[in-house]
Amino acid sequence: MRSEPFGICLRLLLLGYCLLFSSAPLMAQSATSGPEVIRAVHQDVSPALRDIPPAIPTGLLHEHPVKPLHPEKPFSGVPDGAVQTTPIAQLATITSGLNFDGVGNGFVGPNGAFSVNSAPPDTNAAVGATQVVQWVNESFAVFDKATGNALLGPVAGNTLWSGFGGTCETSNSGDIIAQYDKAANRWFLTQPVFTSPFMICIAVSATSDATGTFHRYAFPMDNFPDYPKYGVWSDGYYGSFNMFSGNTFVGAKACSFDRSTMLSGAAATAVCFQLSSSFGGLLPSDLDGATAPPAGSPNFFLNFGTNLLNLWKFHVDFATPGNSTFTGPTVLSVVAFSEACGGGTCVPQAGTRQQLDSLGDRLMYRLAYRNFTTAPAHESLVVNHSVRVSGGGKHRGEVDGVRWYEIRSPNGTPAVFQQGTFSPDSNTRWMGSIAMDKVGDIAVGYSVSSGQINPAIRFAVRTPTDAAGTLEPETSIIAGTGSQLRNLNRWGDYSSMAIDPVDDCTFWYTTEYLKSSGTFNWSTRLASFRISGCQ
Repeated sequence: MRSEPFGICLRLLLLGYCLLFSSAPLMAQSATSGPEVIRAVHQDVSPALRDIPPAIPTGLLHEHPVKPLHPEKPFSGVPDGAVQTTPIAQLATITSGLNFDGVGNGFVGPNGAFSVNSAPPDTNAAVGATQVVQWVNESFAVFDKATGNALLGPVAGNTLWSGFGGTCETSNSGDIIAQYDKAANRWFLTQPVFTSPFMICIAVSATSDATGTFHRYAFPMDNFPDYPKYGVWSDGYYGSFNMFSGNTFVGAKACSFDRSTMLSGAAATAVCFQLSSSFGGLLPSDLDGATAPPAGSPNFFLNFGTNLLNLWKFHVDFATPGNSTFTGPTVLSVVAFSEACGGGTCVPQAGTRQQLDSLGDRLMYRLAYRNFTTAPAHESLVVNHSVRVSGGGKHRGEVDGVRWYEIRSPNGTPAVFQQGTFSPDSNTRWMGSIAMDKVGDIAVGYSVSSGQINPAIRFAVRTPTDAAGTLEPETSIIAGTGSQLRNLNRWGDYSSMAIDPVDDCTFWYTTEYLKSSGTFNWSTRLASFRISGCQ
């Protein structure tokens, strides 16, 4: 447990904040310390976002360095026993929706033209009742869901905290996440502050209009909170962070932010658990669909180890934080795999020797949860990561694929219901995101690249009647017409597959691509589609 209220308060007083910080008693938790209670050091209600003058983004080109969770790992030599080298017969009829450029090189919206100034874009999007919010590393835009027309943006990310004060307003660190709270019809937008004093800045909309007012919060963190990922749950907004002291990884931190108070704009706290450095790259479960988890269900956290998945259960009690628990991990064995590129850089591109980051050392956003109440009733989690399929030593000629899983009964006897590695040809597939619609169709979006093609955007689907662990033939969203050139290997660091909360059938996928070869010239794409069996 961290206990530095005096030092933190001195630093925050320089920002005009007053820190209220308390720590609950230690409880016996597997590989964790906590629960630790963190109170928001500042909160307010913003003006309508549409009325806030956009913050001025920095014009300096800069790269967001990756903080690896471990040194690159050698190939285990064990073949991937779950690899699917041939798509199964196509049974699903896919109906395409919108397919348009998002924030990126050449994008022009109501607030002017966008200029790329950082890499990678950390492309992320969420879908609401009538709008889509897409956020890249340092800027965002709001789109009309029906037409794809931009309603607001592009604006710098810290525009959302204009007038808030402190480093949430003055910093624009990236590593952003946009979510839509489907049960409350509210937007949840967040980005960290990566300079000391470290912060997690959260904005929860007052209505379903992403251009309206927001309840804004700043939560202090005791270390560098890298690669934050979030999930919306019935009793909280759950987040995971890879915590670094300098360049030393100290372990993942799991937090729950008080959803009910943040929806009302009242004073809010977070309850957190610090794990040991043995565990990193955790994802919290994120609710899809109109059916809530069973009453009292914990939120689920997941990461991977050597040929296994680790599952934790986070039960939060904001009234009596000392009763909060973070239990686990429950170890789920999976088919043997090696991390893509050993966790590092090796993805090839056409026309250049420059290779791209795989981020194969962690699960890819999101850990999507769904509660099915019709027969056969079950709870499901779906998630993916990038794995090595074949290739020579030191990544020579390496081919990587998307490993995906469905886990059932996470709050009972958790089991891997199905798993597969999609690699139907000699191209590398990586940087995926996965989701499931209300009838159990699964869609996986990802980037595709090789020495013969520029990075492209595709997806593959399956229906509940398809053979377990298999995907149908993939569909192209857009073929890239450029490769990223020398001295810039950053790609991703994540993409997102979201579900439309209105029909609970339409998938929305977004990630990056290039229209021409170069550096700091990425574009992004937003595409929607649905599978015929979902009505």
